Formats: sequence, C-alpha cells, structure tokens
Amino acid sequence: MVFKRKIYDKLLDWKANWAGERALLIQGARRIGKSTIVEEFAKNEYDTYILINFQTDLSKVEELFKNDISELDTFFRNLSLIYGKRLIERKSLIIFDEVQLYPTARQSIKQLVADGRYDYIETGSLITLKQNVEKILIPSEEKSINMYPLDFEEFLWAKGDFVTAEILRDCFSNLKPLGQTAHRKVLKDYMLYVAVGGMPQAIVELLETNDFSRVDEVKRDILRLYRDDLKKLDSKYKFSTSLILDSIPSELSTQSKLFRSVVLGKNSRASKTYSSYEAIKDSMIVNIANNCTDPSVGMNRTKDFVKQKIYMGDTGLLVTQIFADSKEPIEQSIYKQLIIDKLGVNMGMVMENAVAQALVMSGYELFFHKFDRYEVDFLLASGKKLLPIEVKSSSYSSHKSLDEFQSKYSDRIKCSYVIYSKDLKREGNITYIPFYMTMFLH
Repeated sequence: MVFKRKIYDKLLDWKANWAGERALLIQGARRIGKSTIVEEFAKNEYDTYILINFQTDLSKVEELFKNDISELDTFFRNLSLIYGKRLIERKSLIIFDEVQLYPTARQSIKQLVADGRYDYIETGSLITLKQNVEKILIPSEEKSINMYPLDFEEFLWAKGDFVTAEILRDCFSNLKPLGQTAHRKVLKDYMLYVAVGGMPQAIVELLETNDFSRVDEVKRDILRLYRDDLKKLDSKYKFSTSLILDSIPSELSTQSKLFRSVVLGKNSRASKTYSSYEAIKDSMIVNIANNCTDPSVGMNRTKDFVKQKIYMGDTGLLVTQIFADSKEPIEQSIYKQLIIDKLGVNMGMVMENAVAQALVMSGYELFFHKFDRYEVDFLLASGKKLLPIEVKSSSYSSHKSLDEFQSKYSDRIKCSYVIYSKDLKREGNITYIPFYMTMFLH
C-alpha cells in the first residue's frame, strides 16, 4: 500500500531544479516509508530506475563499487546487467537505499553526479550516516531533506479523506470555528491518529484489519527494532541512547517533563550524556526541545543544553511505550477509550508530544521557556516576533504561564496560542486552536 506523501512535491522540486547537479539525500528514522515513496517516485517520473538496497544487495554490488567506479562505462554496464534494467541517459534514476550501510557508495556520488548521465537519490538514517563518515569524503553534491512519519493530513489522505484538511486550513486562516458537530468529528479522527500514529505499517494494519491489537503489535515490532539499533550504537560508542528511549514516558509524566540525566545511571558523565542526547536526536526517533533562556528571535543563541525535554518522534509509538509493561499488545477497548479521552492515563504528555511532533514536521526547532514559577510549553519564531504556545490536554482553558509571558515580553510577541481540545476561538490577544490545527502554525 503506497500512501500519498507531502515529500513527493519536494522530490518533484529537486528533479526540476537540482537533478543533474546534486543527488538528493532523504534522511529519516527507519520504517517511515522512505524507500516506498522514492520507488514510487522513480516509477512515476522516470523511464527506468535501479534501486540498490545496501542492506540486502551489498554482496552483489560491493565489488562493482570497488573496482569499476573509475571506469564509469563499465560501472553502468555491469550495474544494468546485475539488475536487468536498461539505463537511459537523463531518463533514469539510480537509488542508493540505506546508503549509510556502505559509505563507499555515498562517497562515489561526487563522481557519479559530475558524470551527469543519470539522477541519484540516497536514503538513510542520519544517526548512522554521521557515524559512518570517518574515512570518506562527504560529497558536496548532495541536497538533503528530512522525512517523518505521516502527519495528520497525510493520515486523512490514507483514509481516503481529501476534503477535511482543506476545510481546516481555511478555518484556521480566517479564524472561523468549525461548529460543534464538525469539531467533534474531526477531533475523533485526530485522536485516532494520535493513538495509531503515523508509521506506515501501523496505518496499513489499521486500514486492512481495524484491529487495534494487531496495530499495537506492529508498533511493538518497530520499537524493538529501534531499541536493537540503539543498543548496537551504545555498545560501539559507550552511549546510553537505548536508556533514553525507554525513559521517555516516565520523564514526560513528571511535573516538569524535563529529562533528567540521572536516569542514565550514576556513572553517566556530562560529556557522555551529551553525546547520547545528540546520537538519539540524530536517529530522528525522538524530538528534543531545549529551554531558551532569553526568548527572542535567534533562540539558538541562548539554547540551554542542560534543560531538555525529549518527545517521541511518533506519538503512536509513545502510546505503545506507555503500556510496554504488558506482555501482550494493547487491547481494542483500551485504544477506543484513549480515542474518546476516557482512559484515565496522563493525556497531558500524550497531547504535548503530539503538538511537538506536528511542529517538527512543520520545520520548527523545538524550544520552551522557563521563567520564575512559570513555563511556556513551546516558543516558535515567526519573522522578527515570537509565537508562545501553551498546551492543554482537556477543555480547561486557564493559561497563567502564557499570561505572565505576555506581560513580561509583550513587545516580542506576534500572536499567542492555546492548543486544546475545543473548537477554534479568539479571545483578547490569545487564539485558541484545536490540536488538529497545530500543523498550520507559521
């Protein structure tokens, strides 16, 4: 099952404006659909293509890259023979899938792009891309983009709904509430998305079986894969990334939600801990928010690396993590209760995670601001001004922290937002938007 993905437009833009001059490198966590969308793009936009999966095909092509890359006519001829695909000049695409597993191939991009006969797309995980470059020259002929799990709009598309997101976008732009009937319907769809998440395999299982226990089993398999990958990294570099992954639900459930390095063990040194944070961030399995000590445009200038919050990159995986103590997949009834917000678990951390995920997918770096006894959940930069955000997991709309922030930094604010479970409204200088409109913030 191939889903419509927004990144497809970025692939088209690269083909129109950069192909022939630069290869395209698509970075993202595993199992988010990188290979699927690239192959679909190749089928639709090129006469022929060759997909080299370095996880499964290395034994077939390793000798080719070592011996023939200096003689490109021979290289392309043998590549065509191995895959049984004809290469047509300026009409064929060569895909390096899981390129992080074979850095030699990535290094060859410089020579291949300079040759100019064909176009090239690479896919890979950033964490191992960074770790596997010690002995190679990173090609400057790469244009890189990030890819994430499906966002809410893509989730609606997957369900066959190509109308709702456009209506929501118009309502957000014109500050028009949906009305209670429509709002309840969209919120229910959104909570289904939060519970299931945006991992393509989980969504396929939902659409094909509508069995939440099977969906949960798929997500547990993905988490096991992530955990195994991180443990290999821990063993090699003496990191603590797998401990960070396992600790996210408990740390987000604390009042401060700040990640405490104490969970990494008594012998965790600051430098080692910092490396672990950076490594797991590069995995794109998680999203990290930093405290901004002086809230103004250019927040990287005052980024506090000590005070951090760590969110799961996919909220559906967080939901599965919360119930990880159970040996069996989450039952149907638990998912259904979660979707209608009747489960009784800490929904605050789940919904804050969902907001963080939506903001990252929109291209924002995550910042929050702690001051006095207060805290603004997220700070976004918009032009020369700030967009402070407070997240409410229920319909409760009190916002003391946001009020204090506005009083203290009124000259720095473009617009203030409360993101909550009710319909859109504007009161005073605060805009209240439902969770499902977070993706429109700019």
